[in-house]
Amino acid sequence: MTNPTAAMLVIGDEILSGRTRDSNMHHLAQRLTEHGIRLLEARVVADDHAGIIAAVNDLRARFDHVFTSGGIGPTHDDITADAIAAAFGVAITHRADAMARLQAHYDRAGVPFNEARQRMARIPDGAALIDNPVSTAPGFTLGNVHVMAGVPNIFEAMLAGVIPTLTGGAPLLSQSLRINRGEGEIASPFGALAADYPDLSMGSYPFIQNGAHGTNLVIRGTDAARLDQAMVRLAALFA
Repeated sequence: MTNPTAAMLVIGDEILSGRTRDSNMHHLAQRLTEHGIRLLEARVVADDHAGIIAAVNDLRARFDHVFTSGGIGPTHDDITADAIAAAFGVAITHRADAMARLQAHYDRAGVPFNEARQRMARIPDGAALIDNPVSTAPGFTLGNVHVMAGVPNIFEAMLAGVIPTLTGGAPLLSQSLRINRGEGEIASPFGALAADYPDLSMGSYPFIQNGAHGTNLVIRGTDAARLDQAMVRLAALFA
């Protein structure tokens, strides 16, 4: 069975301005790899209604799953939910179940459930809520698009609830070999080995340490036996 595919859409001016460093893509990649879903593309867009719509529609047509982070908070620049609704051509309203969750949360905290906070209960029609065990305000899934918060600990908590609901494939395994040779020296034999194993992914990642050049050679795949076989040949090449 071919492993399902995924893309990530990171939404927010703060990412593109350099004010905030994104960590959610790294976390998502790790969790999807473990679950046997291949993250094949990641994209960052500004808080721009048309830009979000275009990116979502492009990605959801090409991948089995799209994960978004950012733009579902209580302020005027949190426009992700509206853009997702527009991308799918559906209405967006204050959902009764989301309103009830948030009302109870703010009542417990003794904080007014004001108009700004009520914005976080606006959910596109037909979407399923994604639980938020950290701060209650839900994300949602519409079609193959999973919409989650940008705050890392909330994103991670939401993702932990989503991943088990998705059909995965064989986990992606990897092995690596570190050699003290530059890429220019190993490129030809490494390329020939990769051609012998088209079912595996092989990559080279150079480094400089204490003034010396070296390369980490990484082989990835879902078949442990094939991976072991390729690694034996790789080690023999550069023994």
